[in-house]
Formats: sequence, C-alpha cells, structure tokens
Amino acid sequence: MDDAHDMDNEIDQIFGGMDNADGADNAPFDELVGMSYVSNLCDFSGTSPVGETKVSINDTVVKSTTRYKYLGSIIQRDGEIDGDIKHRIQAGWLKWRAATAVLCDRNFPSKLKGKFYRTTIRPALLYRTECWPVEKIFEHKMEVTKMRMLRWMCGHTLMDRIRNQEFRDKLGVAPISGKMQENRLRRFGHVQRKTFDAPVRRVESIIVKGKRSRGRPKRTWDEQIRVDLQELNLSVDLTRDRSSWRRHIYVLDY
Repeated sequence: MDDAHDMDNEIDQIFGGMDNADGADNAPFDELVGMSYVSNLCDFSGTSPVGETKVSINDTVVKSTTRYKYLGSIIQRDGEIDGDIKHRIQAGWLKWRAATAVLCDRNFPSKLKGKFYRTTIRPALLYRTECWPVEKIFEHKMEVTKMRMLRWMCGHTLMDRIRNQEFRDKLGVAPISGKMQENRLRRFGHVQRKTFDAPVRRVESIIVKGKRSRGRPKRTWDEQIRVDLQELNLSVDLTRDRSSWRRHIYVLDY
C-alpha cells in the first residue's frame, strides 16, 4: 500500500505542476483536461480485479479497463492480440468501403485495382502486424478478409467456386500471411542492427519475475521469429547487410 500511496503522490506532483504552468494558476486540472469526462469515457470494464491498486489524480480515481488503444494498436490486459486483429480488420474494411467506387467498377483494369489495394488497403490491414506473435487462426482471419475483398473487386462471391489463386493472379496480390512474415522479419532485421545499449535491445535481457499461469505458454515474438527463420532457411548474421536481408525476405506480388 505504501507503493500505491507514493504513486498517487508522484502523479499529483506531476499534474499539480501542470496546473501552475503557463499562467494556469487559477484553473484546476479537472477543468484543463475534463477529468470527470475522461474518467467516465475510460470506464470500459465495469469491474476491478480483487486486490488491484487504484490510481487517482487530484482525488479522482482513474477507472481501470481491460483494453485500450495506443498509437493505433489495441493493448489487452490478458496479453492476447485478438482485439488488435479485429481492429485491424475493421480498419481495412473502412478503407475498402471508402474506395468501392473504384474497386468495384468493372471499367477499371484488374491490375490497377490490385495496385490500388496494395498501396491503400493492405497497409491498413498490416499496420503494426510486425509485432504480433501470430497463430494460424489469426492468419486465417486476415486471409479470409483479404480474399473476400479480392472476390468482390472482381465481381464474384464464394458461390462462384473460383479458386483463391486465380484472384491473386488476376489482381497481382501476394498471400497476406507472406506479407505479414515479411513485415516481422524486416522489423527483426531493424532491431538486430541496433547497438546493444539501445532500449529496443536492452529489453531482450529483461527477466519477468513471478509464476507463470497454468496451461500452455503463449507464443512469443521471439519464437515466431525463430519459426520464420527456419522456414526460410535464414541466419541471423544476414541481418547485418540491410539490402541483402531485404532481398531474402521480400515476398513478391504476382
């Protein structure tokens, strides 16, 4: 409890200084940021785990949540990524629907539609996926979303019983699982080229204390990278040469 009390005091000192900055001596912090509104807006969970430490700012309790959005990604309390995957799929559909006048127009060439998809819609689907320890079920969800978009772009549905490869060839689009793997390995190469005193490398040596929960452990990003390297028969030493590494991991669109 002393740690929680010290945390509250520290937060009060930080935001108390903001109250007195830039001539805002008479403006309370609640009025500056709308704390009562923000607290109500952030109340997603409705419940708090037993024994959870409560954090307050100027006697206003900051309500806890099981997930929140940070820089376009969904962070979950349980460490899963299903919420982030759902958010990425929704973002991709928003981009797709905004461009249906072009993508569903039969007068536009198929290759032009495919190029439009690769430059505007696929980046929205793949944003931040390089940090995901992806499981097969998540890759399947992303692939199903992509293929549904490609079919509608070509004016077909599942009822037409046309193979997925025909749509990929017609539009010039690679499988999304391959592009997700390319993004992961590109990020891995970027991290490996950093010096060992860089923050992104120092976290590799962090040891998380405590007991692991029961059941099969979750797949980590490092384990996913090892699988990718083994699948492509690549070594970590190749990451030192940026151009060679990019050439080995690149997934060519059809």
